[in-house]
Amino acid sequence: MIQLILMMLLVVSGGPAYAEWVEVSANKVAGVIAYAEPDTIRRKGDLVKMSSLFDLQTTQTSRGNSYLSIKTQQTYDCAEDRSRALAYTKFSGSMGHGAEVYSVAVEQQWKPVAPMSVGQELLKVACGKK
Repeated sequence: MIQLILMMLLVVSGGPAYAEWVEVSANKVAGVIAYAEPDTIRRKGDLVKMSSLFDLQTTQTSRGNSYLSIKTQQTYDCAEDRSRALAYTKFSGSMGHGAEVYSVAVEQQWKPVAPMSVGQELLKVACGKK
C-alpha cells in the first residue's frame, strides 16, 4: 500500500529530487520543500517513526549559524492524527549536506496535525493514508 502511495506522490511531484527522499510538499511562497524518507518508516501498532527533510530556498540563521536544510525524526500517531518530534539537525547545505550546524534529540509533546498542512502530508506518507 505504501509503495502505491509513494508511486502516486512521485507522479504528482514530478519524481524524487534525490535518491532516497520523496518530495511531499512544496511551498514556493515560504521557500521550503518537504521530503519524506520512506525507507525509514518503522511501524509499531498505530505509531510510526519516519525521517523527513525540509529544504530551504534561502539561508536561515539560528544561534549564529547559517543553514539551508533540516532533517527531522518524527513519530506519528496514525489513529489520533498527531505527531511529535524526536530529533532534528540543521545543515549548512541543501538536502542535508554540508556541515551540521545544530542538532538536538528531544522527545517533544504530542501535537495535533493541522489539516491541509505539510505535517498532514507527511503523516499521510508515514501512515499510508490517501
